[in-house]
Amino acid sequence: MVNKLRNFWPPAAVLGAFVILWQAVVILFHIEPYILPSPLAIASNTIEQTPRLLHHTWSTLGVTLLGFMAGTAAGFVLAALLHVIPGAKAGFYPLLVLTQNVPVIALGSLLVVWFGFGILPRLILIILVCFFPVVVAMLTGLTQSDPKLVDYMKMIGATKGRLFWRLELPNAVPYLFSGLKIAASYSVISAIYAESIGGSEGLGNFMLVSQRGWQTANVFSAIAIIVVLSLILFGLISLAEQFLVRGGSRKPEKGRG
Repeated sequence: MVNKLRNFWPPAAVLGAFVILWQAVVILFHIEPYILPSPLAIASNTIEQTPRLLHHTWSTLGVTLLGFMAGTAAGFVLAALLHVIPGAKAGFYPLLVLTQNVPVIALGSLLVVWFGFGILPRLILIILVCFFPVVVAMLTGLTQSDPKLVDYMKMIGATKGRLFWRLELPNAVPYLFSGLKIAASYSVISAIYAESIGGSEGLGNFMLVSQRGWQTANVFSAIAIIVVLSLILFGLISLAEQFLVRGGSRKPEKGRG
């Protein structure tokens, strides 16, 4: 616990110093609020706009979680299929890499043209963004099993399915969580972008409308909430990783004499 507090204080101190400096600069140079609002003005605005912000936050959170879960599930299944089916990885993996070179801006605009301004294009965009890091991480983990253990299981007659479930998949779980952390960060940002081009609600739409109205404090309030959402999602995945991976691999303590 003490070590965690020691790790927490340095970045907290730097952040606090930055906020104080920001407040001082705005006051000293008389910067207009529509250009750069002060931290106190942003905090006051956030409290004032709480009902609106909560409404848009729930909308963003809902589509983010749905897209994240669907994208990670699709990535998991696809990685397993590419690993198990002979020749599938060699044929499809390069194409998957090529799909990541398509700009998200172009992809989002096309999805709006094809599927309209509802939730579907936003959901599809988040799924497409999330599944790739999961696929890459899973495939890496599935190929990192101990060759000696693989040879031993084959020697005792283990089928390909048993080899996958008993050795390769458990070995890939730490890699999977690495992909999940990346996908979690991408999912929130993708949801914000999708809402800004094809939505009538959500933090992305709220930021776009506020920007057009020169309501800069609203934009900063939304940014603060987006950062918090990303950190919470990342933290939950880290806790799950600690419980399932690190906790499961912890050796039991020996009893005292």
